[in-house]
Amino acid sequence: KVHTTSERVKRAREGVMELLLVNHPLDCPICDQAGECKLQDYAYDYGVPHSRTREPRRALKKRVDLGPTIVFDQERCILCRRCVRFCREVPGSGELGIFARGDRSVIETFPETQLDNPYSMNVADICPVGALTTKDFRFKIRVWFLNDVPGICTGCANGCNVHLGVASNHVYRYVPRRNDAVNDTWLCDGGRMTYREIGAPDRLEQAMLRNDRGGLETSGYTVAVEIAAARLRALLASKGPGVIAAIASPHATNEDLITLQRFLAALGSETAGVAVPLGEHDELLVKAEKAANATGARALGFADAHGVVDRIRGGGVDGLIVLGHDLLDPAYLGDPA
Repeated sequence: KVHTTSERVKRAREGVMELLLVNHPLDCPICDQAGECKLQDYAYDYGVPHSRTREPRRALKKRVDLGPTIVFDQERCILCRRCVRFCREVPGSGELGIFARGDRSVIETFPETQLDNPYSMNVADICPVGALTTKDFRFKIRVWFLNDVPGICTGCANGCNVHLGVASNHVYRYVPRRNDAVNDTWLCDGGRMTYREIGAPDRLEQAMLRNDRGGLETSGYTVAVEIAAARLRALLASKGPGVIAAIASPHATNEDLITLQRFLAALGSETAGVAVPLGEHDELLVKAEKAANATGARALGFADAHGVVDRIRGGGVDGLIVLGHDLLDPAYLGDPA
C-alpha cells in the first residue's frame, strides 16, 4: 500500500518544499512565470505558510542573455536540470551544464557557447519556475489573460500541434500542444515565431484595385469582385480560356483548393499549379516544405507552379488568379524577375 495523505508524507513534502524555496526569491508579483509556475502551485498546495530561515538568500546573476531567444534569471533556478537534459537529449546540442558543487551549483552555458539550437525556446516551456523566459514573450501579457486555443503550426509540413495564446482577438504566442504521434511535446523556434504572420502589418485587410496610374487603391469587396469578373469575362471573350491560369497556395485548406479547381473548370482553364516554398530541415521536426498543405494540394491534382511561371514569362498568360500568397515572394517562386 502507498500512503499519500499521512502525516509523515505531509511533513516530508513540506520539507522538500522548504529546501526548494530556501534560496528562491520572493518575486512572484513581478515574475513572468506567475500564473503557470509549478513551484508556485506546489508551494500553495504542499508548503508551509511561513519561512523558518533568517539567513539571506544567495545572490546570483539576473537577466543573463543566454542566446538569441532566452533570458536567464539564475536566482530563480531550482536546479531541476530539465533544461540541461533537454539540450543534451532532444536537439543533441548540449549547450547547458551544471557548474560547481553542492549548494554552490549553478546552471550555465559552456564557455564561449550560446544557447542557440533550433529548439532553444522549449527550455522556457519545461522550466517549472521563471528562471528561463523567452525574449519574444517576456513581459508582454499576464498569462491569465490568455485563452489557449488549440491549433496547428503552419511553419512547415510537419503539422506540429500548438496552443495559441489569444487575448482581445490578438495572438501573443505559440506553445507546443502534446501529440506523441506528431511533435511529442516540442516545437521548433522557427515554427513558434510564425504566430507573428497572423497579425503582420503587411497583410491585406481590404480589397485593393490597381488604378490607371499603376498604384493600388482600397475598394469595397463587392466592387472589387465585380471588376475582377468583368476583366476575366473580357479575356475569355477576346482570347479564350487558354490565357487564364492560377497559382494555388500550399497553405490553403482542401476546401479552398477544391473551390479554386471548380472555378477554373467553370472558366474552361486547365493551367494551374501550387507554389511550395522550401527551406532548411532536420531529422527531428522541421520539414523542408515550408507550408502546411502542399500534400493536400498535390493530392487534389495541382502540379508544381514553375510550369505556370514559365508560361507567364513566355507571354502565354494574360490573366492570373493567385490564391493565398504573394506571387512575387522569392521564397515561393525563386527570382521573380
